[in-house]
Amino acid sequence: MSTQTITTVTADGKKPRMRMERVNWSGTIILILCTVTVLLPLYVTISMSLKTTEQAVDGNAFSLPAPFSFDGFVEAWNLTKFPVGAGISLLVTAGTVAATIVLAAFASYAIVRNWDRRLFRYSFFYLLAAMFIPFPVVALPQIQLTGRVGLDNPLGVIILATMFQLSFSVLLFTAFLRSIPIELEESARIDGASTWQTFWRLIFPLLAPMSATVGIFAFLYAWNDFMMPSLIISDPALQTLPVRQNLFQNQFSNNYNVSFASYLMAMAPAILAYLFTQRFVMEGVTQGAVKG
Repeated sequence: MSTQTITTVTADGKKPRMRMERVNWSGTIILILCTVTVLLPLYVTISMSLKTTEQAVDGNAFSLPAPFSFDGFVEAWNLTKFPVGAGISLLVTAGTVAATIVLAAFASYAIVRNWDRRLFRYSFFYLLAAMFIPFPVVALPQIQLTGRVGLDNPLGVIILATMFQLSFSVLLFTAFLRSIPIELEESARIDGASTWQTFWRLIFPLLAPMSATVGIFAFLYAWNDFMMPSLIISDPALQTLPVRQNLFQNQFSNNYNVSFASYLMAMAPAILAYLFTQRFVMEGVTQGAVKG
């Protein structure tokens, strides 16, 4: 820990004053290491994807591509049928995000406003307990169930992904709802609003920051999930993008530029989604952590 001397001038401009500001070198070093840990693999991925096959197999992953080549993207696009896989992944992701936000908001509102009733309070504890059950533990019965009822398709993945995201999402929503004064709802009820109208017209718009937080977590989970679609969806033509990449892993084994191009195309939507919504994520988390 070191210090820096900073000179400031008073409002009247008469007497300068000195103040000491500490520089947290340990925190700075940790931040630099974390940044390098994230940016270095990203650089290698972008660099390898822009190389030709000959450049990619030369063993130097950190060298810049010379010349730049987009052949890896073209081959990965055609090999994995990227538009089809991305479309299915987008459908699964959008359905999971929408269902998670709506169902979690409904459940959280009912739990918070009826906390004094045992049924709602125990329901919250039950949902929290479900957070500790990973999908592989219940994979076999879920596969059998979805197969018997005809949900061995993207729709079944949407339903299961929503259920597995519900516990964590309810936890976030309940923390946020406790910071909303109940007097707002009482005023709306005095004006004649029903419970349904109060929720949709008053409460749900106020949940926008937390809805963005829940949505981005559900997006990242559904878009990157490999295990659930691979086990639930029986038709290979309806598989999501991560599963398609694994199916063509043998073709990627000797073509590093194709494999890295495919991985970059698959993770680009998740990176862009987080970059555009990170402000709402942080806002939702910080507001939900403080009870009004």
